[in-house]
Amino acid sequence: MPRTITVTYDYRCPFARNAHEAIIHAIDAGSEIAWQFSPFFLDQPHALPGEPPVWERPTGQQGTGARAIAWSVVIRDRFPEQFGAWHLAAFAARHDRGLHIEDAAVLREIAREVGVDTDLVEAEVATGAPLAEAGRAHQEVVDRYDVFGVPTFIEDGVATFIRFMERDRVDDLERAVGLLDWTRLNEFKRTQLPG
Repeated sequence: MPRTITVTYDYRCPFARNAHEAIIHAIDAGSEIAWQFSPFFLDQPHALPGEPPVWERPTGQQGTGARAIAWSVVIRDRFPEQFGAWHLAAFAARHDRGLHIEDAAVLREIAREVGVDTDLVEAEVATGAPLAEAGRAHQEVVDRYDVFGVPTFIEDGVATFIRFMERDRVDDLERAVGLLDWTRLNEFKRTQLPG
């Protein structure tokens, strides 16, 4: 039976981008791991007490990553064959092209580039269900595993936050995944960046 690893994402985080590029390329190369992608709202940990969760706020007050997350949920679930390309393109739109991923026109452009039916995605996003699903996923990883950020890797009931410093390093991903079962190691952090 293959390993199953869930990994969190928010398109605004450059470290999530580093990890997810490696994951998608590992999948494309035939990874034997069953990867699952779980949205996480980076704005939510900074919500003030009494504020509604990001995913329950009115449109325009949800933060700059919510709309892209809602689109990603629909594409992940309805267009799984295009999800990897969408995922890479959404990260690239934000980090390489400096585009505003909360802009529906930008999201439509990305989806068209990877062959996704934008009308279908927009119609589903408009129902609010994908954002609510993303909110449930966010709250579940917070409640069950104390997840605080992205990318967090979850396997066999253990969550591990990993910050990769370089983009698209499948070798780094494989090395880190090899350590996920080493639960006696809690933190290993460099005090200064090399170089």
